[in-house]
Parts: sequence; structure tokens; C-alpha cells
Amino acid sequence: MAFGFALLPVVIAGRIAPKKPSPVKNTSYECGLESKGDSWIQFHVQYYLIALIFVVFDVEAVFLYPWAVSFKETGLEGFAAMSLFIGVLFLGLVYEWRKKNLDWE
Repeated sequence: MAFGFALLPVVIAGRIAPKKPSPVKNTSYECGLESKGDSWIQFHVQYYLIALIFVVFDVEAVFLYPWAVSFKETGLEGFAAMSLFIGVLFLGLVYEWRKKNLDWE
């Protein structure tokens, strides 16, 4: 039932939506400027590595905030767990640094 509830609006919208394709509607849109050249360009893999590292440390901040708010209630056990968490992330950062994945060329 949940699958049908999620799929039904998509199917109905696909059936009743007007379909009037035109060259202007089919062009890619970015920041109000007309695109030049091919829209399928190849990005350097280092871009994805930096983005992934950013996401990891962003998620770390999400975990650190509630821990900091409830610091008094968690006590020494919470402090040890968060220290281990930060230590593992720090080791990952050191590993990426030594592999020179953070150097942008």
C-alpha cells in the first residue's frame, strides 16, 4: 500500500502533464547563462575525494553537536566514545594527508 501511495502521484502526473518539448526547453540551464559546449564533461577524481572528505567531516559535526549538548549526562563513557570516534576520523585525515589526496593540483 505504501509503494502504491508513493507511485500513484507520479503516474498521474506523468499522464496528465502537458508534453510540449521544444529546443529551448530541452537545453540545460545553469545560472541564467546559455551553456557553451558539451554538457557531459569529465571531472577530475580528486574533486570527488575532496567532496567525500567534506561529507565525512560534516557528518562528524552533526554527531558532535548533540554530544556536546549532553556532555554532562554522558559522563566519562560518552567522552571515551567520542574520543574514539574523533580519533578514527583523525587517523583517516592523516592517511589522506600522507597520500597527498588533499593537495589540489
